[in-house]
Amino acid sequence: MRRFLRYGLVGGLLALVAMPAFGVAETGPTKVDYPSGLLAHLSSGAAVRIMLANPSSTPASMRGRLQQVSRAAAAVRDSGGGGTLGDRFNLDDVGLPQNEEAVTVCRSDPRVVVSGTNDYRGILDPEQNFSGWYFSHNGGRSVAKEGLLPSIAGLPSSGDPVVQSDAGCHIYYADLNFSVPQNGPVGAQNGVGLYRTDPHILASCPGGQDPDKLTTPACWPTRKLVASGALNTAGAGHFLDKPWMDVGQSGSAGEVVWVTYSDFTQSPAAPLGFTGAQIKAVRCTANLTQCTSPILISGADQDIQSSDVTIAKDGSTLISWVQIHGELEQTAQTFTVKVRVAPPGSTTFGPTRVVAQESNPLPYGGFLHANDFRIATYPKSIMPTVNGKPRIYVTWDRCRFRLLDTTCEEPQIVLTHSDDLGATWSTPETVSAGGDNYFPAISDEVGSKRFLIAYYTNRHDSVFHNRQDVELATIGAASGKVVRRQRVTRRSNETEADPILGGFFIGDYIDVHLLQGRAYVAYNANYRSVRVLGQGFPVPQQDNYLRLIHD
Repeated sequence: MRRFLRYGLVGGLLALVAMPAFGVAETGPTKVDYPSGLLAHLSSGAAVRIMLANPSSTPASMRGRLQQVSRAAAAVRDSGGGGTLGDRFNLDDVGLPQNEEAVTVCRSDPRVVVSGTNDYRGILDPEQNFSGWYFSHNGGRSVAKEGLLPSIAGLPSSGDPVVQSDAGCHIYYADLNFSVPQNGPVGAQNGVGLYRTDPHILASCPGGQDPDKLTTPACWPTRKLVASGALNTAGAGHFLDKPWMDVGQSGSAGEVVWVTYSDFTQSPAAPLGFTGAQIKAVRCTANLTQCTSPILISGADQDIQSSDVTIAKDGSTLISWVQIHGELEQTAQTFTVKVRVAPPGSTTFGPTRVVAQESNPLPYGGFLHANDFRIATYPKSIMPTVNGKPRIYVTWDRCRFRLLDTTCEEPQIVLTHSDDLGATWSTPETVSAGGDNYFPAISDEVGSKRFLIAYYTNRHDSVFHNRQDVELATIGAASGKVVRRQRVTRRSNETEADPILGGFFIGDYIDVHLLQGRAYVAYNANYRSVRVLGQGFPVPQQDNYLRLIHD
């Protein structure tokens, strides 16, 4: 009842939110006044962009808040303040949130570090670009320049960041791009964007200085839509979501970029606003001049999400995703974790392999037992070389118990591996060490004998399981065992403290990069107090952070 009272729900038992612009019908009871149906399934960056552009799709408890933020933001230029940087990895002095962190480090020059987030300073941007980037040339100790990705073909950058770098220190950024028309459905034109730049360009281009002038096209001169979707005037059609990306050498194809994403078939008449979804993939040349047509990865799976793609040391391409059972039927959800592998240089993938049948995933529309932000199981995968052969590792989060099928208690991080390209799998082993653990991120360094899994944990809040930390587990590639576990955060974070988002969104993932024995962990927290939009008192608000530690 605490949550129902907190969000002002009269009666507190039914939170029915009509979302006509995105074709989502009314659904059953939810834990808080929170987006349901398709908006609960789409990535958090896309969901917030849609709610900002279309107030009728926004839960009542957030609608007034976002509208007031938009009005106040219209008058903001530079509110000053900000304090010292520390581990904070942005130059934001207006106090708008950042979340859903990604990070990459240049292999040939570790001084170059680039991160990405959903950056809500997009509210101030004339184009409404929301994909934030942050450039460091001193190894991540401070931010030299930042900005927002420019639009592509008139479609604003809209979050869901993924950043990678290649051996030549080119920087790549994949995200969502979609239109926000005055009339008609949000995302009438939408797609997956791919951007390319390099450290010289980032160092010399005009970075954003004022909070309403953060879009800097010269900083990301190479950009294109690698996949496109469209909705008709009734809101039916295709909406693309949740991209992931990797860059690397792939056999005879040379250096390539692989991008995966989810393609939703939207139907306003469907109970949840969509009738199905597919995982698709696109391969581009390193200079982005040529890309394949979209390749269907998930086959006949009707309901999917959360793809991940890795180019292995031997040039093979690994793609993982989840098939969701029960969501369209509006019954208790279970997930099937799956993978497919393409040989080096090839765009033809082998058979679909089942990694695990997960009976207790963190479900779409569900909650952790002591937090209100959105959750969902999101597997991550890598393919290092072990004893001269490729080994697939897949990690994901699962509930130890689900109360009433929606409330996740004591989630844990698990890890499994396969030495025969997914035909057989080891018994999943627990990586986390008790308490509530979620949002695993995985990274391996080519040629290293270990890799990293970073994740959020609430286990240090032994009474309430509410305050959040980041933990880092070092895994031996040959053994698959935890050889070291470290607490990344210096103090616990209160996830509900942000005055704009409250406990609604912290993003859907964090990121970790391993290079030369050093871990770069990107996450968000509410440690810094700022006068938000120059108003009121300094209060804790959500920022993106980068912590550098030895693995």
